[in-house]
Amino acid sequence: MPERAPLRIAFTNIPRRLWAGGHNYQRNLFEALNRHAPGSVTPVLFAGTADDAEEIAALAGIPGVEVVRSQVFDHAPTGLARATDLARAIAFGQDGPAVAEFRLRKIDMVFESARFFGWRLPFPAVAWFPDFQHRLLPQLFSRSAYWRRDLGFRVQIASGRHIMLSSASALGDLKRFYPGVSNGVSVVRFATEPPARLLTTNPFDVIAGYGLPPRYFYLPNQFWRHKNHRLVVDALDLLKRRGVDIVVAASGSTLDFREPGRFEAMMQEVKARGLETNFRHLGMIPLDHVYALLRASAALINPSECEGWSTTVEEAKSFGVPMLLSGLDVHREQTEGRARYFGIHDAEALADHMSQVARSADPGIARDLLPNLEERVKAFVADFVRLTADVMKNPEAR
Repeated sequence: MPERAPLRIAFTNIPRRLWAGGHNYQRNLFEALNRHAPGSVTPVLFAGTADDAEEIAALAGIPGVEVVRSQVFDHAPTGLARATDLARAIAFGQDGPAVAEFRLRKIDMVFESARFFGWRLPFPAVAWFPDFQHRLLPQLFSRSAYWRRDLGFRVQIASGRHIMLSSASALGDLKRFYPGVSNGVSVVRFATEPPARLLTTNPFDVIAGYGLPPRYFYLPNQFWRHKNHRLVVDALDLLKRRGVDIVVAASGSTLDFREPGRFEAMMQEVKARGLETNFRHLGMIPLDHVYALLRASAALINPSECEGWSTTVEEAKSFGVPMLLSGLDVHREQTEGRARYFGIHDAEALADHMSQVARSADPGIARDLLPNLEERVKAFVADFVRLTADVMKNPEAR
């Protein structure tokens, strides 16, 4: 029998500056598919003409990945433009220019992430719902942004998309917020396997380069309100009042189109509290520096008010880095109780955890990948490949 050709799946590029977690998710998925299921899937990445050339080149360098650059996949600059794109896909039944590109590249299946290609899309499709942040934290969304996001979810459900979730917690939210869903639904918990080329940088050179002390905590979250950086600043303030001097190194994009100027206002508050040496924001840093700082940190902090399946937590698990996490259901599910937890408004509990970890942390150690990592990543890949096979067998998955 002839060998079955790889399944050609269309992905749209997620720029790291807009959503680091989504960017890292796709990069990790492509790497893991190549390593653990070679020949099963060909990811075809459709990127905009203005997307970062270095990021695209790194993704194109993953064996088995094809990249297509087209104006059709340029990112809409405003909420109005995004709403217009969604309205067009609904009104005409399909995003014609995108469908033409998919046909030209002989696509078998489409992976939708934050973009709807139409209820008459002539390909099987999987809709990835990372989380339900707009329903859990509606106060963070303008009225138009809330309804645009909710409408996107509803039309994907109504169009019969197979829905992919990353956690049992998200599955519970789906059933609560969209009761009666009859679509196929799969929970695919991802595991991350950082590529070896990003682990060759000496962590202690990176620490010295950023002027950090040997003992520090790491917070690699984008500077969005729901990521809850303020709680960490409040905890550092409490610690300083107790005479405990602790440093948190934060990294990630400061861009949030919903709240321009939020980062600057927060850093002014840090300065007003006299915490400039305690809360240090490093900006967008190279991925090899991210891994270096994570591996040598006293602990990862993720104080987020909402998560789907945290990339930063998954990366910390890969190295066995201690974790201080907000007590979300998904955080407890993801770590199976193997972390320290605190309430999303409880700065005192976080300060206590930081003080305890700082006293016991052994600086000068850079952790390596844990031996059980490969089995977790294999399970993630197997679940994803099984999902795509199931969708291809189901002619209603449109």
